[in-house]
Amino acid sequence: METSKVIHAIYTDDDVLMSAVKRVKAERYHIEEIYTPFPVHGLDKAMGLAPTRLAITAFLYGCVGLCVAVAMMNFIMIEDWPQNIGGKPSFSYIENMPAFVPIMFELTVFFAAHLMVITFYLRSRMWPFKKAENPDLRTTDDHFLMEIAVHGNETELENLLKETGAVEIKLIEKEEAH
Repeated sequence: METSKVIHAIYTDDDVLMSAVKRVKAERYHIEEIYTPFPVHGLDKAMGLAPTRLAITAFLYGCVGLCVAVAMMNFIMIEDWPQNIGGKPSFSYIENMPAFVPIMFELTVFFAAHLMVITFYLRSRMWPFKKAENPDLRTTDDHFLMEIAVHGNETELENLLKETGAVEIKLIEKEEAH
């Protein structure tokens, strides 16, 4: 275990937090993490985070769902157990496809949604029974916390954070597992 120092600056308003993030980034400090009780629009851009690729995985998962639906319906309704339902021919998948469109749509959405939830949890490292990483419980209610790495510049960083409207500033020793 290795320890490093971080500063926790607490804000009570999301607009003040946004302007503080812009100011801190302009001063070339590295923001480790920001904890908020709700999503703050534009915070990812203000922090300079790269765009997410989760939409690409959602599309790919939807394609997998569509392929599974087509293969499943072809096997069940054409090859394994063909039935004459309402006079529809049961010897060709293409001729029956209009009747299968709702099933294809539903399985596409089902696969995309369920696999995206699993991907999100894995990507966020949120396993079952994992201890919460939230450093201050007030950030689940009405406070915002900015965590900034400290490299021997505590005083000027604290002064900058006071100027940006932080209501509370704490120096914390954080344990890091490698």
